[in-house]
Amino acid sequence: MDVRIKPSTLSGSITAIPSKSDAHRLLIASLLSDESTEIYLPSSSVDIDTTVMCIKALGAEVTKNGDTLLIKKGSSVNGVTLDCSESGSTFRFMVPVASVLCDKVSFVGHGRLPDRPIKELLDALRKNGADFSSDRLPFTKIGKLTSGIFELPGNVSSQYITGLLFALPLLDGDSEIRLTTKLESSAYIDITLWALKRFGIEIKKDGSSFFIKGNQKYISPKELKVDGDWSNASYFLASGATVEGLDINSPQGDKKILDVFEKMGAEINRDSGISVDTSKLSGCEIDISEIPDTFPTLAVMATRAEGVTRFVGGARLRIKESDRIETTAKLLGALGGTVHIYDDGMDVVGGVLHGGEVDGAGDHRIVMAAAIAGTFATGDVIIHGAEAVSKSYPSFFEDFEKLGGKYHVI
Repeated sequence: MDVRIKPSTLSGSITAIPSKSDAHRLLIASLLSDESTEIYLPSSSVDIDTTVMCIKALGAEVTKNGDTLLIKKGSSVNGVTLDCSESGSTFRFMVPVASVLCDKVSFVGHGRLPDRPIKELLDALRKNGADFSSDRLPFTKIGKLTSGIFELPGNVSSQYITGLLFALPLLDGDSEIRLTTKLESSAYIDITLWALKRFGIEIKKDGSSFFIKGNQKYISPKELKVDGDWSNASYFLASGATVEGLDINSPQGDKKILDVFEKMGAEINRDSGISVDTSKLSGCEIDISEIPDTFPTLAVMATRAEGVTRFVGGARLRIKESDRIETTAKLLGALGGTVHIYDDGMDVVGGVLHGGEVDGAGDHRIVMAAAIAGTFATGDVIIHGAEAVSKSYPSFFEDFEKLGGKYHVI
């Protein structure tokens, strides 16, 4: 699907959609729980639906009733195939979890998922009883995972650690996760620990290690509500609209985008919902190692800042749904922006964006960032492959239009 964005001013308010990060974790914890759990989830996405399909394949009974999902643990299964589609979170969370639940389980994926990192996690699992037919998708796991020491880098994917944190409490003995490099995107681990705590699972963190007692039980809290999504709210916060339903005390790391905007000179209003006045921005240095998903949004807004904005700490952006350093640079370049890219970041020079054509690159975050760029560009912006928003925010263009955005499908 190709869309044409016309210059416009966004205003008014919307309610934040449910957090994809929180939903993944609550669904998996519900699969592992002793009793049924009702999760309030008023909207979904392709990635969330992928996790639902996987927990169903692993024996969960999932019943939808209006805006809620009822998750009930079903019979144990073996020899199933889990289709993780293009969801990196689903894939990396499910590999350790399914390695505990099944003696044999196969994994498949699509798009860029087979090319995204997984070997470090598989190697850690191999050292503790599991075996895998390949280091990339598709592959089959055989063998019984046992408790022990799991060594992993902390700067490749925090999702490795989350998957183990869900799985290891179920094993007979105690385990330890040791990080061999500095942990990045630590807030995603905070989201995991908060989800586990709500299900009665205890994890002890000491420096770069996590200590997990075995034989723990997931205890259902009965009813839960998925947190509002800070990552997907970032596009409309950048545009000046008001977003309601965001918890300022959420463990989600992307709430730090407010700190970044303030550093750039924006004014934050928290009186009724949250809104950001980005009319006067100044270039500065921004470390995105803890908030990589906000990079396309911030890079677009950096074109409105006076001077140069330097983004650093973004090496992992190259292994997302697209190489987001390259695709963000192409986005801005197609609209007349000036950028200089590095291995782990980019300089964005403030200036006027013009109309042009942007390749969505199969990446939901590139498409949404391009749409926001289109609101203040001097001419129309055409986005190719705009359907990619369904991965995390299927109703993005509906909300965009509700706030005054002008678009139509070509």
